[in-house]
Amino acid sequence: MRETDVVVIGAGQAGLSTGYHLSHYGIDDFVMLDSGDGAGGAWRHRWPSLRLGKVNGIYPLPGFPPVDADADLPASQVVSEYYAAYEQRYGLHVLRPVEVTSVDYGQDDRLVVSAGDDTWAARAVVNATGTWTRPFWPYYPGMASFRGRQLHTADFRDVEEFRGRKVIVVGAGSSAVGLLLELSEIADVTWITRRRPEFRDDEFTEDVGRAAVAKVDERVRAGLPPLSVVSVTGLWAPPDERARLESLPWQPIFHEVTPDGVRWRDGRTLSADVILWATGFRAALDHLAPLGLRSPGGGIVMDGTRVVAEPRLHLVGYGPSASTVGANRAGRTAARGIHALLNSSELAAV
Repeated sequence: MRETDVVVIGAGQAGLSTGYHLSHYGIDDFVMLDSGDGAGGAWRHRWPSLRLGKVNGIYPLPGFPPVDADADLPASQVVSEYYAAYEQRYGLHVLRPVEVTSVDYGQDDRLVVSAGDDTWAARAVVNATGTWTRPFWPYYPGMASFRGRQLHTADFRDVEEFRGRKVIVVGAGSSAVGLLLELSEIADVTWITRRRPEFRDDEFTEDVGRAAVAKVDERVRAGLPPLSVVSVTGLWAPPDERARLESLPWQPIFHEVTPDGVRWRDGRTLSADVILWATGFRAALDHLAPLGLRSPGGGIVMDGTRVVAEPRLHLVGYGPSASTVGANRAGRTAARGIHALLNSSELAAV
C-alpha cells in the first residue's frame, strides 16, 4: 500500500482542473487515476460523426487557451488531444488504465483507494468519475420483446448504421438534439419526450449557467439526487438548426414497447426498427459505497464539493459541477478545501 496526500479519481475536465489547482496550492504529493486507456475523459467515447462545430462548446481548462481546431474534425479527437496536451503542459502524470473498485476507511486519518491489487492510503480523495460509465436506461413494459435494435447514447458510434431505418429517439437532452440532427438527414426519425421540447430563445451566458448550477446545488445540499444541468436550463439549438428540429415528428412518451415498436394507452402504435435511448446518465459512484454516504433522500449531502458526512472526500463533476462550466470551479474549490484540511492536520500534529 502506497501513502499519498491526495488521490484524484478520474481525469476528465473536473479531474484535470483539480490536479492543476492542487499544484497551484503547493500540494505535490498526489496521484491521478483514470480508467480510460488515453486522455479525453468522456469525450474520448463520443461518436466519430459528432463534429466539433456541432457541440455546445468546449470550456477551456484552467490556465490553458481555448480549443482552437477545425470545426469539421471529430469532437472526440480534438478534445482528447487538448486534454493530452494539458496533462503534458502541467506535468499531470495520470496512471492509466486504472479501474478503482472501492474507497474505504483506513487506519488513522487515511482513506484507502483500491484498484485491483493496487491500493493507496490518502489523507484526502477527490472523486471525478463523472457519469459516462453509468448510462441510464428507463424501464417500460415490453422492452425485452422488441425485435429491433435498442441502444443508448453511450453505445452510438456511426450514423450510417441507421440509413433508411425507422428510428425512435427517446430523450430531451443535448445528446438527443445532436443525434436527431444527424439521424434526420438519413433516417425516418420520430422524437419522443415526456413533454414537448421547448427551446430557449436567449443566449446561453455565464449568468444563465451560474443560475442553473445554483438550482442543482440546492438539491445536493439537501441530500437529493442531482438533476442534470440541462433539465434546469432547458434546451438550446444552433440557430440554423432549430427550425429543422421543431419540424421533426414528435410524440409524447408511450406506455409500452411492442415487438414492432411502441404503443400508447389510447391504442395508437408506431413501428420502428431502432429505439435510441438518449435518456442521460447517472453519477458513477458505486466504488464509494463502503463509505455509506447516501442520505435518506437518495443523494449525498454536499457543501460545495465537500461531502458533509466525510470531509476528506470531495466530489467534482457531480451535481452542480457536472457541466463543463462548473467543472473548473469545482476543481479549484476542492483543491482549496484540501489545502485547508492538510494544513489543519499538520498544525494539529505539532
